[in-house]
Amino acid sequence: MTPVVDLPSDPGRTAGTGGEAAEEATAAARAAARASRTSIRTLSSLAELESVQRLYERIWRPDGKIPPITAELLRALAKAGSYVSGAYDGDELVGACAGFFAPPAERALHSHIAGVADATRGRNVGYALKLHQRAWALRHGVTEISWTFDPLVRRNAYFNLHKLAAGATEYLPDFYGPMNDGINGSDATDRLLVTWPLKAPETVAACAGRPPAVSTAGAVTGLSVSPRERPVPGRLDGPTVLVAVPEDIERLRAADPASGAAWRSALREVLGGLLADGARVTGFDRAGWYIVERKRAS
Repeated sequence: MTPVVDLPSDPGRTAGTGGEAAEEATAAARAAARASRTSIRTLSSLAELESVQRLYERIWRPDGKIPPITAELLRALAKAGSYVSGAYDGDELVGACAGFFAPPAERALHSHIAGVADATRGRNVGYALKLHQRAWALRHGVTEISWTFDPLVRRNAYFNLHKLAAGATEYLPDFYGPMNDGINGSDATDRLLVTWPLKAPETVAACAGRPPAVSTAGAVTGLSVSPRERPVPGRLDGPTVLVAVPEDIERLRAADPASGAAWRSALREVLGGLLADGARVTGFDRAGWYIVERKRAS
């Protein structure tokens, strides 16, 4: 199987095909698909979208009969011209991503849900899906993509803020309300909103495999991890503050729900509080630290 990327332009939209930026993005998406050994394409048929629903159900393991997203809603999104894609290993769907247009009208996309099968972890399938989404968006006149993620999930923070070079813009407490699935458990669904400027130099570099450099030199520790994996509040009085998250919050939630809840509360207070005061997340270190620059007094 030769990995391919299907990126058709849509003649029904008037924004054009994105010019040089779209060509750069398409080349990066093709390279990422080859590296992940997958084929990625937009999806529209009901059979394809039912496969996406089943994949998401296997990933999130919902408690009850409510899936993370239904095939019917995916069908409506695809029909309306929004973004729905799948990553295939041969004939097997191993990843999918869906998003819809957001204000400003037809210039922004909100990426609502993305997931990759556990069996393909380590192959950068999620990275390939996001680069496909970026190229598709630029071909459709979109210049920014936003999405949310659980700020306690270390691998997702590293992926979004470092590997993709997206920027954190807002802390959203209990954004979705109770979800009660195999990933979120009974924990509050706090989310971090990120935006991805598709033509920014740091985005172009990250999509070429050159993520931004990060430094923790001179920073104070605002939140750290104890030997028993509990949150430990620290100092918030430096110009740069490090905010830690546990190594594997999903495992911790399952083994010790009280610790999971303590981490949610601590991160909401520290990271959420810093952002509410005007601080800016400038990166995420692989060791598990948010790097936060505090607003300087004028």
